[in-house]
Amino acid sequence: MNQSQAAQIKIRNFKRTFLILLVAWFMINLVQAYFMEIMSDEAYYGLYAANPDWGYYDHPPMIAFLIRISSFIFSGNLGIRFMTVFLQMGTLILIWKTLNNNEPESWNLYTFFIVAASIPMFSAYGVITSPDAPLLFFTALFLFAYKKFIGNQDWSSTLLLAVSMAGLVYSKYQAVLVIGFVILSNFRLLREFRFWLAGILALVLLTPHIYWQISNGFPSLQYHLIDRSAGFNWKYLIEYLPNQMAVFNPFTLGAAIYVLLKFKPSDEFNRSNYFQIIGFIGFFWITSFRGHVEPHWTVACSVPIILLLTEKSAENPSLFRYIRMFLLPMIFLMLVLRILLLTDFPFVKTTGFSGKREKFENIGSVAKELPVIYAGSFQKPSLYQFFTGNEATVISSVYSRQTQFDIWQFERKYHNKPVFVCINVEGISQVYGSGPLQFSGFIADSLQTVNRIKIKYDLVEDTYQTGDSVMISFTLQNTYEYDIDFNHHAFPASVCMVLIKGKKIYVQDVSLSEPVAIINGGKTIERSLTAVIPQLPDGDYSFGICLNSFFDPSPNSRFTKITIKNYD
Repeated sequence: MNQSQAAQIKIRNFKRTFLILLVAWFMINLVQAYFMEIMSDEAYYGLYAANPDWGYYDHPPMIAFLIRISSFIFSGNLGIRFMTVFLQMGTLILIWKTLNNNEPESWNLYTFFIVAASIPMFSAYGVITSPDAPLLFFTALFLFAYKKFIGNQDWSSTLLLAVSMAGLVYSKYQAVLVIGFVILSNFRLLREFRFWLAGILALVLLTPHIYWQISNGFPSLQYHLIDRSAGFNWKYLIEYLPNQMAVFNPFTLGAAIYVLLKFKPSDEFNRSNYFQIIGFIGFFWITSFRGHVEPHWTVACSVPIILLLTEKSAENPSLFRYIRMFLLPMIFLMLVLRILLLTDFPFVKTTGFSGKREKFENIGSVAKELPVIYAGSFQKPSLYQFFTGNEATVISSVYSRQTQFDIWQFERKYHNKPVFVCINVEGISQVYGSGPLQFSGFIADSLQTVNRIKIKYDLVEDTYQTGDSVMISFTLQNTYEYDIDFNHHAFPASVCMVLIKGKKIYVQDVSLSEPVAIINGGKTIERSLTAVIPQLPDGDYSFGICLNSFFDPSPNSRFTKITIKNYD
């Protein structure tokens, strides 16, 4: 056997080993995806897929597209998760291709899989369907395309760059950071005509989503940039680093920090990996000053971490030994945890991976074919529809955030029809079941909701003393095509004043210049209210005029900043 033949055999063996490890990864994820109970957010995204559109309140549409494909092939859990499992295979292949191993060695291949498997959230998004799953794939595709582009700016690399950038934005809005940190690492890109061309092509591909945002008043930007801001809290700042340890595994994150401090970037592409890791973790640490940061928001930098640690372990024997000594045992512990998540142990139920099906099926046995109406939580109607196949919706209020249900407005088609209302109203609701399966609700012969009535008002002043009497003129616009009866026999409504400071919400009764009886469909009426500023701590508050019902005050008006002061 000559040297050339030996090299070919070595490459074939290497490819076979890679394929075996990839298939093993796929099968482990597939088994867990099939047996592990669906989470509430996954059920919510399942409704995205059932109602396809170019955008959604919380996220871009890529996750709906993936679930739509899954549901054509499978039902149940895999109808939600199959493409997530499949897509991670592509993510791993792209990351490995980006490493560009010209002389493949099995030990380096094992290191690659060990590092990838040691990152908890990277592994999780090979099973759990979330916008982070396509985000990871398109991050890997973007970095692969970027490496090709800086090596050879031909048409294929330009088109691949455009598609990857569009795919990133269609997946999750953290895409802006992935693209932005690459540009920050290499400003010369801004002098390259083909890079600008790739950006323009990406914008063309994104036109349907941009149009959806414009048509719906940019709800995603409002939610992510404004509504999620909660102000400074030491808790958010202190919890940030421990949460990142959980996302990346303290040993893996520690190794990445060691590489960042010990070695300088070797080239333009390597520098982009440094910027991604430092940029993501630093950016979200800064945002923790304005509110809670979800731990997984930084998960996109899993890709550069895998690239960096795999590459440096081939050059640094001490890092190679560290990975074998510390990361390999962590994989074993994570496998044990994944097996436990397939069981029905009590602690597993607290994680949201078990114990939901029976409860929602019990609600279905009471509601039968009636639509189920929830208050506040988008998770409950999503899970109810997944586990029972029957219709449900949620009525939001000032105590909850708005969601895609507020865009769908399913409650319109249930107006004046019988429904099962799954909330606890004293003196009306009945208690069903017992223990953890207990729930409250009542059957109503005619549903009426008031969330889509628009209230407009003008405040003369922006500073008030406690005890002040205020008079405000306002209009009520009925955007429904049917009449709204404020004296409805089952769902009456009343006007109220709402003051919000942080997480505290104060609801104040008001007196009207003239009672509101019925507002005809599409009509607008005028009223004025008189209210007393309640005894509250000094400070700034958000003021709004709302309609109160069994579903709590609904956000019918804009909220205006006012200042309340106490008498000296």
